[in-house]
Amino acid sequence: MTIMDAPPYPYADAPQHAAAFEREPPHNIEAEQALLGALFQSNRAYEKVAEFLLPEHFANRLHRVIYQTCGRLIEQGHLATPVTLKTYLENDADLQAAGGVAYLAELAASVVTVINAEDYGRQIHDLAVRRHLIDLGNRMVNEAFVVSTEGTALDQIASAEQSLYDLATSGRQDDGFKDFGQALKIAIDMAGAAFQRGDRLAGVPSGLTDLDKKLGGLHPSDLLILAGRPGMGKTALATNIAFNAATLYRERIDPRGQREVLDGAKVAFFSLEMSSEQLATRVIAQEAQISSHKLRTGEISHDDFGRLVETSKTLASLPLYIDDTPALSISALRTRCRRLHRQVGLGLVVIDYLQLLTAGGGNSENRVQEVSAITRGLKALAKELNIPVIALSQLSRAVESREDKRPQLSDLRESGSIEQDADVVMFIFREEYYLGREEPSQKPEEGDDRFRERHARWLDLCEKAHNKAEVIVAKQRHGPIGTVELFFDGNYTKFDNLLSSERAGGYD
Repeated sequence: MTIMDAPPYPYADAPQHAAAFEREPPHNIEAEQALLGALFQSNRAYEKVAEFLLPEHFANRLHRVIYQTCGRLIEQGHLATPVTLKTYLENDADLQAAGGVAYLAELAASVVTVINAEDYGRQIHDLAVRRHLIDLGNRMVNEAFVVSTEGTALDQIASAEQSLYDLATSGRQDDGFKDFGQALKIAIDMAGAAFQRGDRLAGVPSGLTDLDKKLGGLHPSDLLILAGRPGMGKTALATNIAFNAATLYRERIDPRGQREVLDGAKVAFFSLEMSSEQLATRVIAQEAQISSHKLRTGEISHDDFGRLVETSKTLASLPLYIDDTPALSISALRTRCRRLHRQVGLGLVVIDYLQLLTAGGGNSENRVQEVSAITRGLKALAKELNIPVIALSQLSRAVESREDKRPQLSDLRESGSIEQDADVVMFIFREEYYLGREEPSQKPEEGDDRFRERHARWLDLCEKAHNKAEVIVAKQRHGPIGTVELFFDGNYTKFDNLLSSERAGGYD
């Protein structure tokens, strides 16, 4: 029996619901035979395909077994030839049906060249993906017919999107070794782009000048943690950064028809704590200079309302996208980011806040492990889409028990994983918040003069801390740490640049 006369063997990965299809799933037995023959001629051909081609990608079950056995022998440093494979496969039923060991010899003898081994492998992989796509589409149809209380239609859509993405990225070689010269060129191009820009930033601008100088902008593939105690203004600062990045967004289409971002970013804001309406109210209050409380209670003048309308018209076109789904899983968040990235070109992700995400793997009993899975997922998302990801985080109560209430890395909840996975860790601290709750009262044994002196010192501290906030950069993989002072307006919950004349002693 010759190779071309070999009987059609069952497919290794045939669709589970193949009966629904009248057409035969796509396959190329000749390409599989040619690749296996090339492997027998030169085991080095395995190096060209091993990274993307798996045994299950072969349509023919016998070819799958042969390829898998060859791989094991080669990886153990042994030679993979028809002679060495005989020991492992001579009793295989499929091989016996194909003509026994003679079939292996025919595979080796039929090959003219091994140069095309990678091309054969690529085609085998492509056809396998097509078969999986057929199977996935059929499964989607069948699952849609089943209505149960365990999952909604939207859950099925999310699952299908995840399956499609996994299928699309299978066999990718984008993340293999890069020549150092290639990596060096990318680094030089990034530095050159920063030099050409007026703000000298390599990353997405936050719109806060001193913070951008400290960080060099928000860098692609970075996971940034912004943490603080309740009342410090984490959400307000994150909202300001997202709004500023979206406001600064500019792009152009290059000669190849590709979108090139010149400044700013399109932003996805995941608000797990506040509704999208509440977040929009904050933004419009900040920009229209109207108190959020007055907006909620309707205590605004005609002039305020006119300014509100004009501001809303300006903000309506911002590339800022809000998702306020509560208790979102990390897998669902990644799916939504990928979709938005594909549709509009995402440049920045903000999550408010990390502890409200779920790992989605049923490991909620061990919160430390769950948070570890979440931070790993967020870092993987940042690298995958090559964009900065900002995740807000709560701090432990240990801060409140210290005299100096400036946060430290050890104050992070589940700090091991958060601190380890983050490229940048920043803390937001407002001394004014604590001073306002520590107004001194006169002690029974204290004289009036002594009390007035103490109270005067407290008033002086309050005045110095008024409308000021500190962003403490406690960790930065590729830059200095230190403290940046910002202006904070409590009426509009807005952070802004602090003018030089307002700085008290500068910052590190």
